[in-house]
Amino acid sequence: MKLFDVYSLYDIEPVKGSGNHVYTEDGTKYLDLYGGHAVISVGHAHPRYVEAVAKQVSNLGFYSNSVINSLQSRLADKLGKASGYDDYALFLCNSGAEANENAMKLASFATGRSKILAFSHAFHGRTSGAVAATDNPNIQAPFNKTPNVDFVPLNDMEAVKTALSSKEFAAVIIEGIQGVAGIYEPTTEFMQALAKECKETGTLLILDEIQSGYGRSGKFFAHQHHDVKPDIITCAKGIANGFPMGAVLISPDIEAKKGMLGTTFGGNHLACAAAIAVLDIIEDEKLVENAAETGAYLIDELKKIPQITDVRGRGLMIGFEVEGFTGGELRKKLLFDHHIFTGGAGKMTVRLLPALNLSKKDADIFLSELKKAIIS
Repeated sequence: MKLFDVYSLYDIEPVKGSGNHVYTEDGTKYLDLYGGHAVISVGHAHPRYVEAVAKQVSNLGFYSNSVINSLQSRLADKLGKASGYDDYALFLCNSGAEANENAMKLASFATGRSKILAFSHAFHGRTSGAVAATDNPNIQAPFNKTPNVDFVPLNDMEAVKTALSSKEFAAVIIEGIQGVAGIYEPTTEFMQALAKECKETGTLLILDEIQSGYGRSGKFFAHQHHDVKPDIITCAKGIANGFPMGAVLISPDIEAKKGMLGTTFGGNHLACAAAIAVLDIIEDEKLVENAAETGAYLIDELKKIPQITDVRGRGLMIGFEVEGFTGGELRKKLLFDHHIFTGGAGKMTVRLLPALNLSKKDADIFLSELKKAIIS
């Protein structure tokens, strides 16, 4: 049996990781500024993380959600305190797409409405409802296309008001920062007006913080830069540093009814142990603060490079474009000639999503190698 052809693969296989570096079998060292697509939040093979997961798997790796799992309650308590949402309820699942599916379904249950409003260039996942709310027809099968999702331009409040005036929409779903689109952020004015319009029309506000959350932007959630409080928040990626996990944070105004949501693997013992370790490390090592400081430094230094035509982002969620290169060309050059992993978005954007413990020293190494790549 062969693997289904899904991604274009670089001819490199990392077999070991440590901190912000990965290594191939021959010992070649690569600086990782992509974190496996924003998943590695506290660094590769962090000793405390490894210890927590190993200890848990030696005791109990899994049992179903038909019995008490006190690790779930511990995680809910820690996440509530870390995020500032300790009055919200927590539903645990397995991925970002699953989190968004459940968020939209929950909004429909709560409001009795069937429609979702999303934004141009949004990416919310590849499962049925999540891909329907994703503005990319190339990944929507005919089965996924539905009249129940409408799209409007980001930061266009008039378009939002026109749509929501029908009072047909269960929810608006918006990314804290659009990642796949190329690191584009809603403005504070727009976010605050959006939250107000949602309340006035009885529409729930869902914040997709799957890529932009968990400290990446320099606050625990990116929407906290704008002083808004959504009804539902979705998380994944960095939540468990590589162990598959997703989460939905749910306002106390939304009633929980047994059977509305469910999962087999969600919130399993191993995932919870991993996620608890992540939150402990983020707090003890002040990684949200480091993301803010190191990210601001990186953004400022990138703006000083003459060939860079645009820099966007907050914290350690950064996109930039370079004159004379497509994003793919520069990523390939950085990877093979300079041993640096980066990501991409669209044709032109290079995307940086490193672990939150990225040091200024490693940031300087990247900047030096980037300058060499651009001029060579």
